[in-house]
Formats: sequence, C-alpha cells, structure tokens
Amino acid sequence: MRRIARPLTGTALAVLTPALIAALLLPSAPAYGGEDRGRLELTPADVIPGDEVTARTAACGADGKGAGDASAVGAGSFPLAPGAGRPWPSGRFEVPPSAQPGTYEIVATCAKGGRRVAGDLVVSLTGGHSAPPAHPRGSVKTGVGGALGTDPVQTAAGVAALAVAAAGGTWLLHRRARGDRI
Repeated sequence: MRRIARPLTGTALAVLTPALIAALLLPSAPAYGGEDRGRLELTPADVIPGDEVTARTAACGADGKGAGDASAVGAGSFPLAPGAGRPWPSGRFEVPPSAQPGTYEIVATCAKGGRRVAGDLVVSLTGGHSAPPAHPRGSVKTGVGGALGTDPVQTAAGVAALAVAAAGGTWLLHRRARGDRI
C-alpha cells in the first residue's frame, strides 16, 4: 500500500502545485465589483499642462469624503466628495500651465479612517487628452494676393483659362519645332 500511496501523492502534488502557485502568485480580479479600492483613479492619466483631471477612488466608500493632494504637480489640494450619478467620491484639479513633463504621484486621504491612496499622473508637452488641435483656416495676408475663394464658377473659369494657355503654348512650340513661321 505504501508503494502505491507515494506515487499517487507525488502525482497529485505535481498536478496541484502549478495550479496552487498560479492561484497564489497571479493577481485576480477584485471580488467587490471590479473597483480597485487601493488606487486613486485619474482620468485622464496622460495630460498636458492646462488640462483638467478627475480623481476618484473606491477606498473611501460610496458615501465617503476625502482630501486630494496634487501639489507634486503644482495644483495644490482638492476635495473628494460623493456626487449625483457617481458611485464613488471624486474631485477635480487643473494641471498648471507651468507644469514640467514627468510622472507625478497624486494622493488622496479618506476623511473616515484616514486611508491613503495614490495614482500616477503623466504630464507631457504633446499628446494628452486636451481639446483637439486647431487647424489653420483662411489665407495669409502677405500683400501678394490670395485665392479667389471656393466659388465653382470662378474655379471653372480659372481652369479653362489655364487649359487654353497650355494648349496655345503647346501649339506654338509645335509650330516652332517644325520650322513654320508665325
């Protein structure tokens, strides 16, 4: 019996060990509805100077309050409070225009219990989630003149004039190449 028990025990451990290691070492989804209660969620997390950031956390509870600190990026403190339509307390701050590129730790402390959570904010000079870039419109005032506009009649007249000039120039060059006099 001993001879049979050892191989069975060894086989069971060989099968269970990888599963046990995976269960202990690999992170799993939180069991409380998908919220990460240990982090301060920053939206957007990648910004440019002047952008507004919303910070929220589930750490303070659904009706909790707290205080956020964005002084690392130069924005100072901001309140975290529950609001209508938001399941967790949140607050806002603006990244100052003088902020330098880099990664900054933004922290919040819950009013009840004093729990402290943090999140990373990445500031860059390009990109981010600010307003879409503005594209130039209109003409440049150089004194040389400009486009006539987008009137289809004027555009057709211009194309026709260019076609006549090209045809006439080609006809004159052809005659000259043949040796005909004008």
